[in-house]
This record gives sequence, C-alpha cells and structure tokens, in this order.
Amino acid sequence: MVSTGFIQIILPLALFLIMLGIGLSLSVNDFLVLKAQPRAVVVGSLMQLVGLPIVGYAVVTVMNLPPVYAVGMMILTFAPGGATSNMISYLCKADTALSVSLTVIASVLTPFTLPLLSFWAVTHWLSVVSPIPFPVVQTMLKLLAIALVPVLLGMWIHKKMPCFAGKLQPLIKWSALLFMLVVVTGIVVANKDKLSPMLMQVGPAVMLLSITAMLAGAWIGKRCRFSSQQCMTLAIETGIQNAGLALVITGAVLDNTEMSGVVLLYGVLMQIPALVLIAYRHRSRKQAAVVSEG
Repeated sequence: MVSTGFIQIILPLALFLIMLGIGLSLSVNDFLVLKAQPRAVVVGSLMQLVGLPIVGYAVVTVMNLPPVYAVGMMILTFAPGGATSNMISYLCKADTALSVSLTVIASVLTPFTLPLLSFWAVTHWLSVVSPIPFPVVQTMLKLLAIALVPVLLGMWIHKKMPCFAGKLQPLIKWSALLFMLVVVTGIVVANKDKLSPMLMQVGPAVMLLSITAMLAGAWIGKRCRFSSQQCMTLAIETGIQNAGLALVITGAVLDNTEMSGVVLLYGVLMQIPALVLIAYRHRSRKQAAVVSEG
C-alpha cells in the first residue's frame, strides 16, 4: 500500500507543477478567444462540466461496474481538460486557442465543482457498501491551492518576466513529469495484484467512456455548426480528462488505491483513441494537401 503521507505530498506537488507550467505558457491574449467565439467556449464548457458526467454515468450504469470502480470513473468525468488535451489539440491541428481557454475555465471552476460532485458520487455508490468520509470544504481549499493558484502565479511570471518564464518552463515540465512518474509507480506497486483483473473489468468501460465522449463532443460541435477545427477541439476536450487532478481526489483525499488504479488505467488507455485521432487528422490533412496540389 502506498503510504498516505507519500500520496498527500508528492501528488499535489506534481499537479502544482503541471498547473504552474500551464500558467507560464499563458498570456492575456490567450483569452481573446472568449470574445471572438463565445458560443464555442460556452458549449465546450457545458460539454466538459455537464455532458461528460452524463456520459460517464451512462457508461458505468450500462457496464454495471462495481461501486468503487464506478466512483473512480465518475471522478474522472468531473476533472475535464488539462495540459494533455492542449497538447493533443495542437498535434491534431485543432483550435488550440479554444482548447487553452476551456482548460483555463475548467481550472477555475473544477476546484469548486469537483469536490461537490465527488461527494455525491461517493454518497451515491458507497454510502451503503462502505461509507467513506469526504471533506468537501477542505478539498475545495486544497484544489484552489494546487490547481488555480499555480496557474495565476504562472501567468503573473509570464507577464512580468517573460524571458525567465521561457527558461523556467522546461524545468517545471520535467520536474512535474518526474514527480508524476513516482506517483504512478507507487500506485502500480500498490495495485500490482489487482491491475490485471482490473484491466479486464474496467478497461472496456474506460475505452467506451473516452470514445463516446469524443464522439459526443464532435457531434454537438457539428450540430452547433462550428468549424471542423472547433469540432475537433470539442471532441478532444470532452474525451480527454485530467487524470492528475482525478488522482488527487482518489489518492490524496480518499486514499483509495482501487479508485486510483481506475484513473491510472484511464491515463494509459486514453492514449489509444488520442493517437488514432492524431493519425486520422494528419492523414486527412495530407490527403487534402494532395488534392489541392492536383
């Protein structure tokens, strides 16, 4: 079992550094998209904060997951966006500005929504099976400290000392990666006897969640008559969750290795549809370029 002290120190530190790195790359100009395309921002945020949990609830119900796994899956759906979705949007040649804006909005809102929704999930699935205390207010304060404050701090450094921010980014990036690898290794060791059966039981549900959420995001984008780039961004932002933030809840707050194992499996398996999406976009753009040249 990974010690509680280990999780409560290393994991929040890793997330703090990740969010600081996001802030270091942001400027006020990145928020101009909020005025330029407000509909896309509003629809994208609603898909992340409302649509994704609805999809998650449908998936865990249809797949009939055990309560503890269902809670882990739902906590994932309450933690949208993150640096990973921004990177995938960039690689897919999607609307990166929209992706960044949605990530920033999620960073502001999730410190409040994530604890409340996680409390509901724990109460809904585990109140009868094995009650788990969930400190809502303390969790909100913790998430504000490690998810919102570092973004604001990074933006301040970027504005006041842009050259220093540029030099600091690689150090922050690699430090965050190192800490997250330590956390992941610890969770794998704690769940080494459970990961194989967990993969068989939770793997299909994780893949179904990711693929369904992506398709839902793209479909809503088309229904709203957004551009193809915006539709791609909505698909990515709806289908790619912030596993690091979810791990803070399952590991540092709930200290539940089974839930953390679900999040860890998602962090690995979500790369499959993401890579397929990147390959599809590059192939489509290559074919379009050939047609235009012809």
